[in-house]
Amino acid sequence: MSEENSVVLSVEGMTCASCVGRVEKTLVAVPGVSEVAVNLANETARVSFTAPADLASLIDTLRKAGYPAATGEVTLDVESMTCASCVGRVERKLKASHGVIDAQVNLATETAIVHYAIGAVSPTDLARISTDLGYPAKVKADADPDKQDRKAAEITRLARLTLVAALLAFPVFIIEMGSHVFPSMHMWIEDTIGLQNSRLVQFVLTTVVLFGPGLRFYTKGFPLLFKGAPDMNSLVALGTSAAYGFSLVSTFTPGVLPEGTANVYYEAAAVIVVLILLGRFLEARAKGRTGEAIRKLVGLQAKTARVERNGEIVELAVEEIAVGDLIHVRPGEKIAVDGDVTSGSSFVDESMITGEPVPVEKSAGAAVVGATVNGTGALVFQATKIGSDTMLAQIIQMVEQAQGAKLPIQGLVDRITSWFVPAVMAIATLTVLSWLVFGPDPALSFALIAGVAVLIIACPCAMGLATPTSIMVGTGRAAEMGVLFRKGDALQMLQEARVVALDKTGTLTEGRPELTDLIVADGFDEDEVLGLVAAVEAQSEHPIAEAITRAAASKGLTGAAVEAFTSVTGYGVEAKVEGRHILVGADRFMTREGIDLGALEGSGDSLGLKGRTPLYAAIDGKVAAVIGVSDPVKPTTPAAIAALHDLGLRVAMITGDNQGTADAIAQDLGIDIVVAEVLPEGKVTALEDLRTHGKLAFVGDGINDAPALATADVGIAIGTGTDVAIEAADVVLMSGDLTGVVNAFDISSRTMRNIRQNLFWAFGYNTMLIPVAAGVLYPSFGLLLSPVLAAGAMALSSVFVLTNALRLRWVKPVIKPTSKGLAQDLSGLKPALAEYAGE
Repeated sequence: MSEENSVVLSVEGMTCASCVGRVEKTLVAVPGVSEVAVNLANETARVSFTAPADLASLIDTLRKAGYPAATGEVTLDVESMTCASCVGRVERKLKASHGVIDAQVNLATETAIVHYAIGAVSPTDLARISTDLGYPAKVKADADPDKQDRKAAEITRLARLTLVAALLAFPVFIIEMGSHVFPSMHMWIEDTIGLQNSRLVQFVLTTVVLFGPGLRFYTKGFPLLFKGAPDMNSLVALGTSAAYGFSLVSTFTPGVLPEGTANVYYEAAAVIVVLILLGRFLEARAKGRTGEAIRKLVGLQAKTARVERNGEIVELAVEEIAVGDLIHVRPGEKIAVDGDVTSGSSFVDESMITGEPVPVEKSAGAAVVGATVNGTGALVFQATKIGSDTMLAQIIQMVEQAQGAKLPIQGLVDRITSWFVPAVMAIATLTVLSWLVFGPDPALSFALIAGVAVLIIACPCAMGLATPTSIMVGTGRAAEMGVLFRKGDALQMLQEARVVALDKTGTLTEGRPELTDLIVADGFDEDEVLGLVAAVEAQSEHPIAEAITRAAASKGLTGAAVEAFTSVTGYGVEAKVEGRHILVGADRFMTREGIDLGALEGSGDSLGLKGRTPLYAAIDGKVAAVIGVSDPVKPTTPAAIAALHDLGLRVAMITGDNQGTADAIAQDLGIDIVVAEVLPEGKVTALEDLRTHGKLAFVGDGINDAPALATADVGIAIGTGTDVAIEAADVVLMSGDLTGVVNAFDISSRTMRNIRQNLFWAFGYNTMLIPVAAGVLYPSFGLLLSPVLAAGAMALSSVFVLTNALRLRWVKPVIKPTSKGLAQDLSGLKPALAEYAGE
């Protein structure tokens, strides 16, 4: 079976929802293509395919459909090639690489010219492919075509075209509309240049507008119309051509028209082009801002680093760093790539990655992440991840993946827009026929005005932009707050959830038990008992044992010799310490050994009611103490649970603790549903039971949470958790506490609300204004919508949708992180994120 490939292509020429549908249908029809997701807002198509489909066939298919994929050509300077076999090796490797269309390598000039799909691979990645093969390569200066540069060039070009078209259309508008509004101006024109000459002037200026700045509508619109797949350009082309063609007849052969109908509509054709170009220009500017989150992340990357090479410290471009290099970081500098500290000590600001405000202490052995900022100390670290393997690069890939996602709600848009443009053309035809049959004189003029207005006002630009722009801005803002949506539909599913289930250990709590109470029996010394118990527990690897030994170590109570250590499964441990017989374990262990707990039994019960685990210690056959151990609740947990309640969610806790302990914790935290005494393998069953309360989100961080994360409607992994848990999750939180969960729910809710607002506006606008444009208000009110006003309203609709989506850029976190940052190794995110790096 052929290996499935996935590629992201930058697609040019898409302007509305019908374009999106056309591109999807075209690509899906290619043999071997299994899945296509087209995004109008960032103008991309993500395609999954197997043989016989390949990159070249996909690009050729898009070209034939009238929506060419953006391609680029880059020249690489390649070193160390010595013969034809070197050339062949580099050329074959490049040609076989993801996103490459063709490659030619020249030994004489030591260069490689690579033709590639923009969006699928970057010139820097291509240089690294050659370098990893053993032939160091660099992108030739000024040979790196950047997508943002292309976007900026397109915005500049649209601005220039709009200005030229406006300057040419202005006299046409003044001559024609001025004559209608001011009778004296009509008389002045007739007495000076004459009506026919004024029409000739309008003809010349309008012709330049239509076949100059407006030519793009005809070169794209008519071919698609003739192929039976009309889009927005087709509507504009038809509408303006009808107005222009009728005006030509009125100007040069007025005798063929019924008397009184030989009017000109040059101003409608010219101004429509101006307004739609203006709308495209405003759209392009707004769409540029929707990707600001990605640009901010890219901008975090360091450009150079001080690298130790051959005993010297040299400044190199980040692209030249290799795994294993020692990198020196001065105070205040950015850390270039991911690595492990080998010497030095400092505090590093990781807020741009995790959202945590407090710098994290780093010393030998600690992990550092590229793009974070060093504090006042100096560090030396060894590079472990470079290029697309770094944490930041993979976060960028994850955000891009989420931004290109298609939510279930988009299916409604797709179904409607698949027939929308043909339906509009049918309505326009029916409108013209109705006016010709039933309309007052001059019926032909009224029919033309109404038909053109319907074609222009119905352009489904706003429909196509409504969902993807909100997704782009919402997921980008979420990433800035440390919330990464790994799977597209999670953005919609999360706000539909009614219950959020939380794993207790490591999610609600710190995940590390601490000794909280030590109550000794009469006649025993507290420090002596703790020292003896800790000596026994030091032989055990149980987390509770570690809590006791840490507490003893903090008091300097260590070093006692232990003999005859025995672990009694399910009960506790026993040993001899300095000749004394020590037992440590649950109450049932004491009962089994015939030891009377006396007054300490009540103390142990009280500890259990407080949510602590009671253990008993016996020395030489007498109960000596009851020990309380608990896993401390994270400082941010109470506020986070209160915020989840404020968002209308029910909160459930799943734990292996006994029911009494679990109930005590739940009561303190205000948790609604408690599922206690659950074995790791029982979490999935517990979640299935909780589903009776509504759609379910589950938050966890451990290996045993992976099945539950996959089972829940939305799985949320805390970023400081394990690799397996993160891979199974739909949403990954970069911070280690529940504040990220609250922010994830909030940004999901706000984004979906924003999408619904956009869709209501886009669909409502078309639904209401098409009948108005067709003339339903004329019989009662004498109102007929001018095609010029229709073009202005259509452009305004798209700009409104984009502007509304951009409001998500200013969403504030519900709870700002207050913890001390990530003490754990952030490389735990690597496997989950690597999926998007193609590993």
